[in-house]
Amino acid sequence: MAIKITDECINCGACEPECPNNAIYEGGQEWRMSDGTNLKGQVTLHDGRVVDADEPQEPLSLDYYYIVPDKCTECKGFHDEPQCAAVCPVDCCVDDENFRETEEELLAKKERLHL
Repeated sequence: MAIKITDECINCGACEPECPNNAIYEGGQEWRMSDGTNLKGQVTLHDGRVVDADEPQEPLSLDYYYIVPDKCTECKGFHDEPQCAAVCPVDCCVDDENFRETEEELLAKKERLHL
């Protein structure tokens, strides 16, 4: 599963630099699949949409930091635990029950992001 940031976020920004997939963005900031990854060209998102990896996407939150589920691997293949949750001072980086993935799926996603 992916990690999400709850509305209890205090916008401290501690999580953003810790993400090895560049999946964390400040509220209101557009995101791209290519940010911090090796992705190029057409990419299929979890909802079935096909987008260009460099195409800006609408922010998932306007008010606080957010995690893009299509890029989150729970730090599998990089660290033993999600680094965003490890550094969050208010424990608002939690499992996202809407995005369930096995460890194998997360590792495969990591490989796709960082060919």
